[in-house]
Amino acid sequence: MISKLKGRVEERGKDSATIDVNGVGYLVRASARTLAAIGAEGEACVLHVETAVREDAIELFGFAAREERDCFRLLTGVQGVGPKAGLALLSALAPGEIAAAILAEDKATLCRADGVGPKLAQRIASELKDKVASLGLALAAGKAGGPAAVPGAAPATDAAADAVSALVNLGYRRAEAVAATNKAVKRLGEDARVNALVPEALRELAR
Repeated sequence: MISKLKGRVEERGKDSATIDVNGVGYLVRASARTLAAIGAEGEACVLHVETAVREDAIELFGFAAREERDCFRLLTGVQGVGPKAGLALLSALAPGEIAAAILAEDKATLCRADGVGPKLAQRIASELKDKVASLGLALAAGKAGGPAAVPGAAPATDAAADAVSALVNLGYRRAEAVAATNKAVKRLGEDARVNALVPEALRELAR
């Protein structure tokens, strides 16, 4: 399975690019956002890749940022969202914007993507709301042009940020630490200090 390509842009199309890696050309499907990010023909580029294996073909989908690839994987896990719709969503919206729309169940925003109607938008929001919050996809905002933060996907206060750092140092994954700390903030209030937030977050993680 191919997970990453590092080479130069050989050719660019409307929805794909050919990447030359040591003389071998790889045809990679990509969103408009990624095609804009990789630059002009002849320029060096790095793409994070999702490989799709079917009975009749092997397709590569390339992304300029890991967050975009993670968002694509999440989206295409929803019934009715194929690779074409996933790339359409990522062409219309940054990963952070998609995360925000899902958390807010904002169907109108999701429908801005070609081929995504109200029913499919509702299914995406319903199935992915909890997953988006736990994965913290809004961290893509600073890299892909989305909003600065998404509720539930980043520490709620400065003290919460310090609590998250403490939990990460204890060995917890950042996404788990953020989710648990934000729940602790909701219970204890935004004035809660680090020495109160960490034990409360640990109790949440132990559940």
